[in-house]
Amino acid sequence: MAVEAEQREYAPKSKKPSEEEEKRRKKVTPGSLMKAVVRHGGGDEKPVDKDQVIYHCTIRTLEGVIVHCTKSEHGGKGYPIRQVLGKSNMILGLSEGIPTMLKGEVALFKMKPEIHYAEDDCPVRAPEDFPVDDELHFEIEMLEFSKAKARMRVHILHLIVAKAVSGKVILPQKAEPYCFTFGKSEVPKGLEMAVGTMTRGEKAVIFVSHSYLTGSPLMPMVEGVEEVEFEVELVHFVQVRDVLGDGRLIKRRVLDGRGEFPMDCPLHDSLLRVHYKAMLLDEEETIFYDTKVDNHGEPLEFSSGEGLVPEGLEMCIRLMLPGEVAVVTCPPDYAYDKFERPAEVPEGAYVKWEIELLGFEMPKDWTGLNFQSIMEEADKIKNTGNRLFKEGKYELAKAKYEKVLREYNHVNPQDDEQGKIFLNSRNSLHLNVAACLQKMGEYRKSIDVCNKVLDANPVHVKALYRRGTSYMLVGDFDEARKDFNKMISIDKSSEPDANAALLKLKQKEQEIEKMARKQFKGLFDRKPGEISEVETEPGESQASIEQNQEVGGLRQRKGAQVGRGGTLDFEEKKRGLFAGLWPSGRRIFTALGLNKCTIL
Repeated sequence: MAVEAEQREYAPKSKKPSEEEEKRRKKVTPGSLMKAVVRHGGGDEKPVDKDQVIYHCTIRTLEGVIVHCTKSEHGGKGYPIRQVLGKSNMILGLSEGIPTMLKGEVALFKMKPEIHYAEDDCPVRAPEDFPVDDELHFEIEMLEFSKAKARMRVHILHLIVAKAVSGKVILPQKAEPYCFTFGKSEVPKGLEMAVGTMTRGEKAVIFVSHSYLTGSPLMPMVEGVEEVEFEVELVHFVQVRDVLGDGRLIKRRVLDGRGEFPMDCPLHDSLLRVHYKAMLLDEEETIFYDTKVDNHGEPLEFSSGEGLVPEGLEMCIRLMLPGEVAVVTCPPDYAYDKFERPAEVPEGAYVKWEIELLGFEMPKDWTGLNFQSIMEEADKIKNTGNRLFKEGKYELAKAKYEKVLREYNHVNPQDDEQGKIFLNSRNSLHLNVAACLQKMGEYRKSIDVCNKVLDANPVHVKALYRRGTSYMLVGDFDEARKDFNKMISIDKSSEPDANAALLKLKQKEQEIEKMARKQFKGLFDRKPGEISEVETEPGESQASIEQNQEVGGLRQRKGAQVGRGGTLDFEEKKRGLFAGLWPSGRRIFTALGLNKCTIL
């Protein structure tokens, strides 16, 4: 296995680190932390501060002896580690190394003792009989990372009395408990800070000085009072999570679950068991489904990541702990506007779910399976991906195909027959990913995935066809033509498909050339010193023009701009007006004899 080694210079995080963080990071000296990429990951995003990361960790001595591992194949429990960057306690080497990784990547970090468990004041305790003072290799497999969404708390406070030091009552006892959201300035700042330190059911007397007596719905600004004494009881508090970050999808925890968030929440592809009640957010809160009534009292069982329930429902369930009860309010675009709509749910309706997560089963571990069993499991997941693709759920389908491809990195065929089966399956999965990317408009990424197949097998006809289609969609017609013609030279049986693609390619070229002449008609026949604007023909809508321009995967800005000096330059170094609009623009202008035009 090829290993790419590099010494990392770790850049500071985007936010300004605290003094303590900065002091800790200075312990990473040149040569104390080295990284080698064992297996490349996918995409170009890397985890950042406050992201939840899920990874497997294998720790070896420099001689290769395993001293700790999360994987069952090496004696671990098989459960990956879940942490939140910047929040969870981590050894220094991992807190600096993990943000450099891509999803699906396997990397080897070589660490000096002072940046793992032998660090002064290390926040993590080493396992029993661990070689703390040795230089070690940490092999990290990045399974997944995602945003850990913001959360708040709603406090229910019984205000007994609020009075000045002189004894003057400022707020009398309230008959009903007062409900406020932490962080929303709904009570004076000092009172909120103090309540944040209280436990459920606690009674306390809180003294708040004038500088912390900020105005709020509970109590307006009080003049002439230096200090206010609040006698309160914290009746209850509820955790609230803004899942999307825009206040539309809100999850409120009603009953705590078992375990620690987010480490004990369900993973992607887990089998979930839930009871839930669904209702409309109308005046009566009309109930339209209840598993305890409509499902014969049986809980709903479904696998996450398969599009089997509304997106908002699944997103919130994956943020729950076993045994937790939560109430979710969901906007229509994450509820039933993009899912099979029950007859009782009108279009554009907000819904409310009362959910109880009974439990979940982790995804099946392929460790120890023979080749035949692995291929059967792969086919099951691939078939699920195919179903999602047909339903138009391309992001979910792509995730299924990529999951199998990640697992395939650990598969070693034992003979030529197994090798052929394995290679065909892997190529098929890559091309399925490319098809998803095409549907999602990610044409360049689709080309990159097709190249993975063609690098190993340059005469793979299906990969040529898919790459040629992506080239055509992105507007690179010359490369598309090469791929379609190569198909015919390799396999005569592919000639009908290739000819149909070439015909479509020719039509798209003609459409763009026609559009070019129409769009730029009159651009070069103005009087000296006049600057021409690109305009639409009478009766032709801007929407139709933009639709045609999307053939090349790009949108044109309305109106051409001429640079200082009145020169429109279409040379390769300065890709100007038309060359920037369509990739084939430069070729068209060459055909028109307008390689370089100057307006006098």
